[in-house]
Amino acid sequence: MTDLLSKFLYYLNLNFGISSLLYSLPGIILALTIHEYSHALAAYAMGDNTAKQYGRLTLNPIAHMDPLGFICLIVTRRFGWAKPVPVNDMNFRNRRKGMLLVSLAGPMSNFITAMLIAAVYAIFYKSMGEVTRGILQIAYIINLSIGAFNLLPIPPLDGSKILDAFLNDRQRFFIRRYAMYSNMLMLILIFSGIIGRVLGPVIMVMDWFINSAIGLFI
Repeated sequence: MTDLLSKFLYYLNLNFGISSLLYSLPGIILALTIHEYSHALAAYAMGDNTAKQYGRLTLNPIAHMDPLGFICLIVTRRFGWAKPVPVNDMNFRNRRKGMLLVSLAGPMSNFITAMLIAAVYAIFYKSMGEVTRGILQIAYIINLSIGAFNLLPIPPLDGSKILDAFLNDRQRFFIRRYAMYSNMLMLILIFSGIIGRVLGPVIMVMDWFINSAIGLFI
């Protein structure tokens, strides 16, 4: 699927019609649902059942969708969000390790999902119709993109919580002091195109790795 990245970025920037929305919708719903469910599952495995109590330990997309965030993601194709999974790190046996693993779970689940999609695509390519191929191609890129985006060390993204696990108290206080400006920073980075230039190489590397791994078995 390596050649799909440039095609999808072209589609992402120029095509905002009904057909592009229909092609994107399954991938968006799948990526957000898997991402948030994985946070909830990791938290539960680490000893915190808060997400389960709030009905978030489920693969039902409705439980994870934030209506405004979902609409923004569909309309802009650049910026959106799901409902954050409630986590109480006081319930973790090891608070720092618990938050690290819970934060990693979301992006890693998107990368694993992308790998599974690529495997299905490679195995059943010849028997697929054009529509199915298009949906899988876009779902693949969406999962890679959401996984990579969430690894950025900008609050409240998962990357900032992963980084937090390796900081001392003074460093952690410094970052949290300026966290209030993070949303504005993200908007500037996204709509200026800087995020795309930063994440592009990361996605390309992940794409190469996944296709190389699949090529060893298929």
